[in-house]
Amino acid sequence: MADAKTGGKHVSIGVLMASLLVAIFAFQLNASMLSPALVEMADELGVPQSDVAMSQTIFFTAAALFSLFLPRLADLKGRKKVLGGMLIATMAGCVISAIAPNMTILNLGRILEGVSGPVVPLCLIMLHERVQDKARYARLMAILTSVNGGIGGVDALLGGWLAGNWGYRSVFWVMGLVCVLAVFMIFAFTDESKDSDTDKMDWLGVFFLVVAVGCALLAIDEIEKLAAANWAFVGIMLVVAVVAFILFWRTESHSQHPMVATKYLKQRRTWALLSTTLCTMTGVFAIMNGIVPALAQDGVAGTGIATTVASFYTLTPYALAGLIFGPVAGILASKFGYRGVLRCGLVLTIVGVLFGIYLANTPSIWALLTISIFVGITYAGTSNIMLNGLGIVLSPKDNTGYLPGLNAGAFNLGAGISYAVLYAIQNAFGGPATTSGYVGAFVGGAILLCVAFILSFLIPDPDNADQ
Repeated sequence: MADAKTGGKHVSIGVLMASLLVAIFAFQLNASMLSPALVEMADELGVPQSDVAMSQTIFFTAAALFSLFLPRLADLKGRKKVLGGMLIATMAGCVISAIAPNMTILNLGRILEGVSGPVVPLCLIMLHERVQDKARYARLMAILTSVNGGIGGVDALLGGWLAGNWGYRSVFWVMGLVCVLAVFMIFAFTDESKDSDTDKMDWLGVFFLVVAVGCALLAIDEIEKLAAANWAFVGIMLVVAVVAFILFWRTESHSQHPMVATKYLKQRRTWALLSTTLCTMTGVFAIMNGIVPALAQDGVAGTGIATTVASFYTLTPYALAGLIFGPVAGILASKFGYRGVLRCGLVLTIVGVLFGIYLANTPSIWALLTISIFVGITYAGTSNIMLNGLGIVLSPKDNTGYLPGLNAGAFNLGAGISYAVLYAIQNAFGGPATTSGYVGAFVGGAILLCVAFILSFLIPDPDNADQ
């Protein structure tokens, strides 16, 4: 097994992988471990559940915004240094959230935890710097990325168990302890690496990009409320987002050290990948995280499974299937290429989502398990991993971090848009608790995935992306 020198010691690829996995665990626990504890949190703090749900939105919004620029900062200042700093900030956020006396302080902690947003792309970049063999990298990358969809559902189960026995604060303490371990392993067992250029960080460009994406996310979050949405607010946020993006483009065009050179923004490596990611997430995310769980619990048009156990038939098998199949997808990518495996994954995901039509018309537990496991394999264990991997291998050598960062933004935008679009389609076809409404959502998701499949043919070959 090949070795890397770190601080005078020889570190095997196995130890490096373990260090990067712990860092990804630290992020993933912050993303998913708290969900089962939200009710307990509302009770202990004496606030409405809508307030604690907002803390989740705050975390994911912060994660999306930090993902836009921290990978580029890591290119310039050192990836090990920036990743370690991100994990320290996340640890501080966990401590603040654990001792928070009210929602205001807790939300501040969640913002700090959101600094961990780009942990996965940064880990993939660091692995790419260490492993030069393309086939081997594809296999190892898939192992790291497969954790990103949830640690086999164990994270959510552990969060519920901790909250039920020791209160929601114990969840934050456990997440903080994992961050401590991650900080130690990153600083002790990984190499420092950065781009060869010594450009300054383009903070003005960062500002305009963060404003553009942040306003777009706020607009999408409001649109998700559908009939109750404040459409004037939505319009203002969208206008600000467009203006900020125009200013971002102008800044990048005239900056001597741009965050992203506009020549890269114009290339297919950027817009084709980002549009494919956006459409894929829009088509599948709300299906598997909203529509299918709702159908499982629907006592009128669905299976009527109790809310407390519905995740065992939907989210848990979905996450487990993705976790188990991820390494297999990496092996396939090493033999057949990222784009080919991505397209196969998208086609099969379309088939899985269309199976939802049968599920909606003939709801049953076996059908729930079938769609959850099947799409867990085809999307969480295949398409998602290939999209993340392409963000790394398509990046130009002189700006490694920009594309993974923008791709993370596309994942987050797609997740938000997914709820807005697919629930709007569901309402247009009859609304919730109706078979026609569920069928409409599944058909809408399949159409969006078809668009993603078509767009995937515009993604360039990673070996020729610079030509």
